[in-house]
Amino acid sequence: MTSLRDELTLFVPTCEQEIHDRALMLAALDAAEAKGSAALEALWGRGDPWHLTASAWVVSRDGCQVLMAYHNLYQSWAWLGGHADGQRDLAAVALREVMEESGLTRVRLGWPHIISCEALTVDGHEKRGKYVSSHLHLNVTYLVEADPAEPVRSKVDENSSVAWMTPEEALARSAEPWFVERVYPKLIKQAATLGWEIPY
Repeated sequence: MTSLRDELTLFVPTCEQEIHDRALMLAALDAAEAKGSAALEALWGRGDPWHLTASAWVVSRDGCQVLMAYHNLYQSWAWLGGHADGQRDLAAVALREVMEESGLTRVRLGWPHIISCEALTVDGHEKRGKYVSSHLHLNVTYLVEADPAEPVRSKVDENSSVAWMTPEEALARSAEPWFVERVYPKLIKQAATLGWEIPY
């Protein structure tokens, strides 16, 4: 397993946002390593003010469909993903989250490396009856391939629906402007660059 530092160092940013956010992630790793094991556990766990997460851009083999979930917290159709929760293999985290959030059982990495990185703001909210303060997700994204013929189901404590749709539908149905403008278009283009010819 390649370390996150090595993955981020090898990752070639595709835009100014990724240049800044990759630098922020590397700085967070530096700071945590300098402070010791408790700080590293917090970074790989759910510490404040930031921690590591992994997302998946899930595509069909022909590249014509992407998998999205309607997230209860954000009241929007969005990609799938979640917290590292101590797992140091973020690609494995992305795959785990896809299976947990969608019910899919046959998923695989479409590309073995990070395809994008983002620092994502999360507003304060209630979760399972407890208040979670505003914080930052230091997120890396992986391309994941799955079969639209396999049944999907929602994860009721996180999303109310899971569905395959065209990339154009994904952009139109997301209620989060920053993702529509900055994140999903670059993932669509990255997938096409890597061989998933999603029309865009």
